[in-house]
Amino acid sequence: MAMLPNPLPRLTDDLSGAALGLRLPPGRLVDTTCDGTWHEPLLWHADTPAGPGGWPEPAAARAVGLLPVLLESGGIPGMEDVATWELDPGAMSYPGHHDAEEVLAHAWPLCAEAADTDTDSDADVPADADVSADRDDDTAEDADAGPADRDDDPADAEWDDELRDLVAPFGPAFPGLAPKLLTSAEAAAGRPDAVAAELTAALTGSGRLRDPRAALVYARRSADVPAAIGWTGPVNHEHDVARLCAVLRSWEDRFGLRVVALGFATLTATVAAPPTTVEEAEAVAAEHLSFCPDNITQGPGTLRAYAKSLVDEGVWTFWWD
Repeated sequence: MAMLPNPLPRLTDDLSGAALGLRLPPGRLVDTTCDGTWHEPLLWHADTPAGPGGWPEPAAARAVGLLPVLLESGGIPGMEDVATWELDPGAMSYPGHHDAEEVLAHAWPLCAEAADTDTDSDADVPADADVSADRDDDTAEDADAGPADRDDDPADAEWDDELRDLVAPFGPAFPGLAPKLLTSAEAAAGRPDAVAAELTAALTGSGRLRDPRAALVYARRSADVPAAIGWTGPVNHEHDVARLCAVLRSWEDRFGLRVVALGFATLTATVAAPPTTVEEAEAVAAEHLSFCPDNITQGPGTLRAYAKSLVDEGVWTFWWD
């Protein structure tokens, strides 16, 4: 489906949004990136914190090609201004070019460890060594090999007790995508957007979001918002956030996810159809482990323990160190 032209430049001379049929509070456009000024505005955000009713009306914004999100400007000294977030839209690919299951399988702890080992091995090669022939041979071998024959096969990584405990009840290989929980009827009735509005009001009212500012982003779908603004919060885990947005797209389809808030290195989402049993939650937790390992490794410590927090939980929060 073709997208409408980016309407944000039309706010340059009228920040009230009247020209777009919107009624916006005082705010400003952001076009600052880590490489300088972007060729068009990346987002608009309000100057003052949002209250419980501060979530922009999705229908009105979506009609002109904009999607709402809250930007957490508090919590990290010196990072209150989104212009200091090192936005890097030029480094992002397109979320639709990536497969969610492949992204998650590649980041599964055993696969990631094997990939890190390969990188470390390359670092040991002398700078003046001629390795082009070896790389050509490796490339040819990989082209002929199936997934199980490649160097990043989880079986090649050390399967120790710590990793075993971390991923239990699963094993060395990524277990696959969790079953879809959002029904077609719920999606057609607009339940994901309704749940997002309800839970976001609760989040802002409770103070759980730190100094949130209402923002509007030019994006195809909620899952694409992080890549659309060039957000680099997970840079220590994944440089191309569009790959993570491919996973968010899959969660939109399967769980009715909406990205409702971004901080410097945090992402908050609502889900209209969360897991309701421990078994369902463990399947979802496996995906979370690949998507944001810090949630588990710097939290409960094991996938099983983390999964308990997902049962009937409509808000998913991710944090990258």
